[in-house]
Amino acid sequence: MTGGRSATAPLRTLLMLASFAVTAYAGLRLLEGGPVVGILIWFVGAALLHDLVLLPLYGAADRALQGVLVRRRPGAPPSPVVNHVRVPAFVSGVLLLVWYPLILGLSDNYRRYSTLDPDVFWGRWLLLTAGLFAASALLYAVRTLASRPRRGRDARAE
Repeated sequence: MTGGRSATAPLRTLLMLASFAVTAYAGLRLLEGGPVVGILIWFVGAALLHDLVLLPLYGAADRALQGVLVRRRPGAPPSPVVNHVRVPAFVSGVLLLVWYPLILGLSDNYRRYSTLDPDVFWGRWLLLTAGLFAASALLYAVRTLASRPRRGRDARAE
């Protein structure tokens, strides 16, 4: 490697070009079948909602979480316990964002098209969220126990 160039640079460039091509294709397909102005208004509205409302909200929630869970010196690295709350909360939030019409019972057409009961999604989302937090808590407990020094064997050896 000379001049600081990575051997994977051509592969990265190829993958970026491929992703741009797929994005352009999806954008063209979307725009050919619907009202362009409506799509642009939705896209700008979603970006503004995220940047002006959601980002400050979950930033404040993250700072509050760190304040509650982590008591540390200024400048010290964050504790890993915060990530064991962040990850299941993020996954649960994304699932709610994607499936909110069914979870909140706002989809009138679901029963008509699928012939399935739409009233189960709220309970299933809550169970899935509880499972995510339980798995994360179990993983944190296992990591904490595994990182502790073993005193029983060391004390007997002396």
